[in-house]
Amino acid sequence: MKPLKSILTSAAVALGLAATAAAAEPAKVGFVYVGPVGDFGWSYEHDQGRLAVEEHFGDAVETTFVESVPEGADAERVLTQMALSGHDLIFTTSFGYMDPTINVAAKFPNVHFEHATGYKNADNVSTYSARFYEGRAVIGTIAGRMTESNKVGYIASFPIPEVIRGINSAYIHAKQVNPDVEFKIVWVYTWFDPSKEADAATALIEQGVDVIMQHTDSPAAMTIAEERGIMAFGQASDMLQFGPTARLSSIIDNWEPYYIARVQAQIDGTWESVSTWDGIAPGMVKIGAFSDRIPADIQAEAQALADSIAAGDYHPFTGPLNKQDGSVWLADGEVADDGTLAGMNFYVEGIEGDVPN
Repeated sequence: MKPLKSILTSAAVALGLAATAAAAEPAKVGFVYVGPVGDFGWSYEHDQGRLAVEEHFGDAVETTFVESVPEGADAERVLTQMALSGHDLIFTTSFGYMDPTINVAAKFPNVHFEHATGYKNADNVSTYSARFYEGRAVIGTIAGRMTESNKVGYIASFPIPEVIRGINSAYIHAKQVNPDVEFKIVWVYTWFDPSKEADAATALIEQGVDVIMQHTDSPAAMTIAEERGIMAFGQASDMLQFGPTARLSSIIDNWEPYYIARVQAQIDGTWESVSTWDGIAPGMVKIGAFSDRIPADIQAEAQALADSIAAGDYHPFTGPLNKQDGSVWLADGEVADDGTLAGMNFYVEGIEGDVPN
């Protein structure tokens, strides 16, 4: 018979080996995208963040992703499958995933979820977004200076506060430098549909715009701008390759530092539910290089604005500002609070047309 001491020693060694093996198990991190990773916009940049996580952590992390997941029941199904397959942390990267994320998280309290651009948190659900409106203030300034027709086109996705904030910020700053500027807005009710985005760009050009902005995910509008000899801005990624002449600058979504930090928290066991809303200063929003076709003084003006926002010396929504109906929104020097911005559902004075329901 084996001595008791030997049995206990063997058991201790076995437990130690099991603990070591468990500790060596990689963290399993999932990402859910509303578009294809090859959209060269929103989902592309989120996937660049995923790849940065893989590079940073190596074998300590295993990542997976599912692309082109519709917002709604399909998202809930995909999230449930991810949770059941042993994911420790799941990033859901579109506004319309908010309720599916909350619903699935309630069923899997030991799985951590991170939802992009939403506002509903739970003990195991964090939210994160970028202050894209800061970048739109910068490119709005450039657009206002560069337009010769005084007509700027804007391709809008869905009438949610994030998109409305961007339109307002771009318009306010274009108007500050060019009192004659007009915005023409086309709503396409999609995040990613190159055909619809191209049609919207064409329709805007037919209305006389010579600068196009967008809050959609494909480079289709940039391609049309290049073909038609007008100007445009990259959205989410730089998009220079699609409009080497047309592109003036871009708003670049930089998710890499956030993803690395949150995965590190998961590995360390320090993850907790938080709400993050970062902008130019922390680098979550980046301004793409200025095109040489932008005169030096306009480049300097745009850069000074970006620097002022980053330093906290200027807020893009600073009064005096009125709502579209002429009623006072912000008094002279008054700054909009985050709560108002998070729920923004109105245009500022000077923008034509109605915010769709």
